[in-house]
Amino acid sequence: MQMPSIRLESLGASVFTEMDNLKRELEKAGNNLINLSIGSPDRAPALEIRNVLSQAVLDDNQYGYTLTRGTEEFRKVCAEWYQERFGVTLNPETEVLPLMGSQDGLAHIFLAYIDPGDLAFIPDPGYPIYTAGLMLAGGKKVAIPLLEENGYLPDLKQIDPDLARKAKLMFLNYPNNPTAAVANLSFFEKVVDFAKEYDLLICHDAAYSELAFEGFKPVSFLQARGAKEVGIEFHSVSKTYNLAGARLGFAVGNADVIGTLSQLKSNIDYGVFAPVLTAGAYALNNGQESIEENQSAYQRRRDLLIEGCALAGWKMPLPQGSMFVWAPVPTEQDSVSFAMDLAREAGVIVVPGVAFGEHGEGFVRVALVQDESVLQEAVQRIQQFLKKG
Repeated sequence: MQMPSIRLESLGASVFTEMDNLKRELEKAGNNLINLSIGSPDRAPALEIRNVLSQAVLDDNQYGYTLTRGTEEFRKVCAEWYQERFGVTLNPETEVLPLMGSQDGLAHIFLAYIDPGDLAFIPDPGYPIYTAGLMLAGGKKVAIPLLEENGYLPDLKQIDPDLARKAKLMFLNYPNNPTAAVANLSFFEKVVDFAKEYDLLICHDAAYSELAFEGFKPVSFLQARGAKEVGIEFHSVSKTYNLAGARLGFAVGNADVIGTLSQLKSNIDYGVFAPVLTAGAYALNNGQESIEENQSAYQRRRDLLIEGCALAGWKMPLPQGSMFVWAPVPTEQDSVSFAMDLAREAGVIVVPGVAFGEHGEGFVRVALVQDESVLQEAVQRIQQFLKKG
C-alpha cells in the first residue's frame, strides 16, 4: 500500500484529533456529552431564507454547473451589501468571488500565492486552516504572537524586518477565532502601511463581522486607506445566516488577487450550487432581522456562560464579538489536561488553547453553540467540576 503524501505528514496529529478521539470514547461508554468545541452554528436559517432555498431547489434549471465566479446576481448583491455595511465600493465583476464557505478561500489562497519554501505570517493563536493551508502549499510559517497584553493584536513593530522582506503574505482575523478579540480601523491602517513597506499580501478573515454584541459594529479591513491595494477579505455567509452546511462565503478586495484565486479555483471546482447562491443573495438583501436575532441569541448565551462560571470562581473576559469565549484555564493544569478532565468528569467538551498554537497555552476556547437550556446544564456541570477541584 502506498504511503500518504508528505503534505499530510507535515500536518501531524492535532489536538483536535485527540479531543475528537476522547469524545468518541466517552460516547461509546454511554456518557452524555455537551459539545462546546466546534464553531458550527446550531441555529437554523431564518424561515424566509429556507423558503427561497427550497423554491430554488425545485427549479428544473438550477442543476447545471455554475461558473467559479458564481452568478452575476450574487456578486452584485455582495458589492451592494459591502457598500451599505462598510461604505466600501467594490466592482462586482472583478473584486468579488463566491466561495464554497469562506474556508474554501482561506485554504486555496496559499496554493495561489505560496511556492515551496515561501514564508507567511500566521497569527498564533490562530484558526488552524491558516497553518494547514500554508503547510499543504509547502510554505513555512512565521508565527505572529497574539498576546493578551496587546489585546490579541500583532505587534507589528516586533516583527523582524528581514523576515518581513522575505514573507509573501500575512493572515489576520477579527473578530478573532479563537480569542474573540476585535480590531479597530487605526490598527488596520497600520497593517496597510506595513504591507506597503514590505510588499506583503494581507488576507483578512472576517467570518464573524456580523456576530457582535451591545451594538458593536466590527470594521472591515477594506475600510482602511489603501487596503484594496494590498489585500483581500473573506466573509462567511454560512456563519452570518446559519447556513453552515450549505457552504457559502465570498472573497472581496484587490482585483488581481481575486482574479488569481478565481483562476486557481477554476482548475479545481465548478462553483457553488446555484440555489445556494440564490438563497445567499436573498439573505444579504433581506437578512438584517435574522442577524439581529442571531446576535441577541449569542449574547444571551455568552452572558449565561460567563455569569454562571463566575459563580464557581472561573473568571472569563466578556467578548465583543464571535461565537467564542477565550477563557483562562482555572486550574493548575495545562490546557489539554484541563480540557480532558472537564470532558471525562463533567461531560463538557471544549478546545485546549494550544490547539491554536503555542501562544494559546493557558486558555481554552468555549463555543456558544448550544441552546440556552443545554448551556445552562453545561454551566451546572462546570460549577460542580470546579467545586470538586
